[in-house]
This record gives sequence, structure tokens and C-alpha cells, in this order.
Amino acid sequence: MLHEALYYTRQDHNVRCDLCPKTCLIPPDKTGFCRVRRNRDGKLMTENYGACSSWALDPIEKKPLYHFYPGSHIFSIGTWGCNFACQFCQNWQIAQKSPPTEELAPGEAVAMAVRAGRNNIGIAYTYSEPSVWYEYIRDTALLARQEQLKNVMITNGYINAGPLQELLPLIDAMNIDVKAFNAPFYRQMCAGELERVKETVELAAESCHVEVTTLLIPGQNDKRQEIAALAKWLASIDKNIPLHFSRYFPNYQMELPPTPAATLEMAYEEARQYLSYVYLGNLAGRGVNTYCPACGQLIIDRQTGCSYATPDQECPRCREPVSVIGPIYLRGCHA
Repeated sequence: MLHEALYYTRQDHNVRCDLCPKTCLIPPDKTGFCRVRRNRDGKLMTENYGACSSWALDPIEKKPLYHFYPGSHIFSIGTWGCNFACQFCQNWQIAQKSPPTEELAPGEAVAMAVRAGRNNIGIAYTYSEPSVWYEYIRDTALLARQEQLKNVMITNGYINAGPLQELLPLIDAMNIDVKAFNAPFYRQMCAGELERVKETVELAAESCHVEVTTLLIPGQNDKRQEIAALAKWLASIDKNIPLHFSRYFPNYQMELPPTPAATLEMAYEEARQYLSYVYLGNLAGRGVNTYCPACGQLIIDRQTGCSYATPDQECPRCREPVSVIGPIYLRGCHA
């Protein structure tokens, strides 16, 4: 479904895409790095507008978003293409290949989200990299807002400031991958730049709810000093930004062994020195609960589906406010 792209400039017969920091200069009838934006007769056209590779009604925690309407569900949609080339990509079948898709117009996506039920709060743009679906997300998010639905992006954060700032007023929450806190990793493993991702986190945190995910890969981005630097930087923005460390498993072009559990536990303890909320993913349910940062009281038990927060979303023991956006869609339990 061809659609003229936003954010490009003509240069003779070529076009320069200005959506992400790669600023690809695209010759006639060629695509940029992400494979979805093509120069057609001097116009930059998106080839994935309305092309949906998958959709599902997911728990909000699956995004992962632990402090945004906890316990709710969200209608999740994705396309194909990516402006990174991560050697460890977890969704390479749609990010780096050309999967089958179904046409899903913005109005149809919103209608499906409205009908989804089961405490659905909105639409998540996820699975592949949503920023390369920019025009579709902008159009869909605008319609979703009219239906009082929330808009959520799960993204690598590799987008220029101008397009991001135009989109942010329509976005309620983002989970941004900070894939490592060292620049060589980004260049060698992802074909990207760490500083541009940091800029996205900083801009987004001024406008919407933000959580951050880092996939820990043995020997690549799992040193204690690097984890401390990541946590300190996030704390300098807001110590209540939730940080998720996820366990790596061999995938796509990377065959290193899975991340040891001890590495994630070390990362958890290190990051908790600077941040109020730290979580572990892909570790058999460990590290998923929310605790009061002031006194350590269990607040949300995601294994049992219990919330111990007061009706005012405070710790039941010390009355410290719990940094959560929206109501908690879990059954209330007594400590």
C-alpha cells in the first residue's frame, strides 16, 4: 500500500530520507537501509503503509510496560522493516525479512482495538521497528485518540528529533531499547549510534511515560561498570524510569550461550542502587514484581496477579507513592 513519506528532501534524481539518523540518500527505484522507503520518480514512498505482519491482544506487561496501567491488555500491531541490523534480533523474521502481510487501514486498526475488550486500553505499535511505520502510526494514533484509546510504541529509539517531536503529542507511553551503554556495540552490532538513542529517551521522557529495556548479552554489554553507567544516566533523567534487563538467547546471527542468571541478578542489584524500579525478563518469572523503593514492601505481585497498593496508589506500609500511570488492573490484596 504505497503512501508518500514525510520527512525527505530531493537532491537531483535522488531523495534523502530525513526520518532517522541514517539520512539515507536513495537513488531512483531503490530503498533506504530500512527497506520500506523507496525513491519513486523523485518521491519517497513508504511500501509498508497499512501492511500489518501480525496483531494480537497482549498483556501490557509483555511490551514490557510495568508502570503503565498494570494488568491491562493492549491491542498490538506490527509491520516489517527496521533501521537497525542487530545481529541478535529477536524478531528478525519480520524486521529483516519480508513476511506475508494483511492490509489494515488506520480506521480498521482502531475499530479492532475498540472491539478487543478484556480491559484493552489502546494500541501498541510493536513487533518490528515502529518508527519506519511513521506515517501509518501518526494517522492511526490520531484516530485512536478520538476513541479515547492510548497509543504505545515499542522502539529502538533511532529517530530524528523533528519527526519524534511531531509524533510525541499522540504517544502515551514508550518502551525504548537501549541495547548497550557503549558506542562500539551500537556501531558493530546494530549499525546505529548510542548518542542518538539517548537523545530519544531524554526527549520522550519529557512528553510521555517511558520505560527502558536492555538485552544483556554475555561478554558484549554486561559489565558491571557499563550497567552502573546506564542506571546513573537514567536516574539523571528520572530515577523512577523503570529499567528492564532481559535475558539473551541465541537468535538470528548470534550463537553465544544464553545469559547466565547470575549476570541478570548482578545487573539488578547494581541498577537498584540508582533507580527505583528494576526488572528482569526471560528469567522464569523472577524479577517481575514491584517493590516500594522506600521500604521494600511488595506492591505488585505479577506472579499471583495481586496489587497491594492503597486506593491512592501508595505503599500500604509507609505511604510512599507508587510511580504508576493509570489504574492498576489487578485484584486488590491485603498485605
